[in-house]
Amino acid sequence: MRIEPQSLAFTLLLGLLAAVPYSGIDINLPALTATGVTLGASASDVGLTMSAFMLSLAIAPLIYGPVSDRLGRKPVLAFGLALFVAASVGCALAPSLPVLLLCRFVQGIGAAATATTFAIIRDLFDGDAARGKIANVMVAVNVATVIAPTAGAALLAAAGWQSIYAAQAGIGFMLLMVVMFRFAETATIAPSGRLVPSAVIDSYRRVLTHPVSLPFILVGATGGATVFAYVTGASLYFVGAVGLRPEQYGLIFSACSAAVMGGALLDGQLGRRGASSARMLATGLTLSAAASVALLAMTLAGWMPTALVVTLLMTVALGFGLSLPNVMSATMQRLPEIAGAVSAAAGSIQLTAGAIASGLVAVRFDGRTALSMTAVMAAAALLALVLYLLVARPAERRLESLTIEPGVAIRSPRNS
Repeated sequence: MRIEPQSLAFTLLLGLLAAVPYSGIDINLPALTATGVTLGASASDVGLTMSAFMLSLAIAPLIYGPVSDRLGRKPVLAFGLALFVAASVGCALAPSLPVLLLCRFVQGIGAAATATTFAIIRDLFDGDAARGKIANVMVAVNVATVIAPTAGAALLAAAGWQSIYAAQAGIGFMLLMVVMFRFAETATIAPSGRLVPSAVIDSYRRVLTHPVSLPFILVGATGGATVFAYVTGASLYFVGAVGLRPEQYGLIFSACSAAVMGGALLDGQLGRRGASSARMLATGLTLSAAASVALLAMTLAGWMPTALVVTLLMTVALGFGLSLPNVMSATMQRLPEIAGAVSAAAGSIQLTAGAIASGLVAVRFDGRTALSMTAVMAAAALLALVLYLLVARPAERRLESLTIEPGVAIRSPRNS
């Protein structure tokens, strides 16, 4: 029996799939030093395994997206999860750092297949229904982000760093079984659709020239860059400059993750009560921008009370949680026949923007203040708000004035 798209089980499946890449990063953080001891490498060298994983996460979706549009979401998910399981086993058995780096890169390629989660939502849901599903997926991802480091530390203490990769293999295998036997294909596959380079290039050309999808992709990328700047800069500032203990910073990180979840849940609740996507998106972006600018002003003034800084960071996270479901819904709405390519392009551009923001924060960190973090956050958050108000929203209104869209809340899976 397949899992019904309207069911809680289906929402849980989507959330678990979307959480695979994020948990693959966070669950390994506590084990960098222990892994280095075993493999005869420094913790900073083992940290390259994170870079290898994230590099493949950024690149692989660009292939998976068009493939899933033409062959279906299910075979792409099954292939990616199988690859993730095999690579996780390889990581657990790795005898040296170079082998671990290779396996982590392959593991990221496998995990990247779960980027089709948003395409699956677009296949099945429209409008507020899609927005609600995306919000639920965000909640699941943030729960995984909060739990993963603690789970990794527990596994490390109980059975060594290899058990962390063994656990990832086990989780990947369970998801693979559910996808293989309980998940029905959701994509509409055109008989004439061909998986050839020219078709793939044409899909991305359509995405990157679409008058509505592209502006919303850029809004999502700049909004995401705000969060990447926080993730990189907050640990540098609170631990390196303020002198907080790592466990104290962990509480701050968890509080901000909870704020993202709260924003996503609030968006879902208000959406069900009639709050428009445009209003919630504008509200979320404005909150993030205002809090980021306030942080920058405080940094320049040299007045940074920790409690207020944490409150403003949580406000940025709350705004991100309010805005992201609406950004993704608007991004995916206009090109349903190539939803895989849209999702892949959006994810890759957001990761690229995030990597740039993180790099700027790390390179410009002065060891004393939060200036590199707050400056990048303010610039990215303001750019996101300006792009939405002056480019994305006007383009959306122009297109809405030319077309009348059906108010369909849910579609039936096709080709199942």
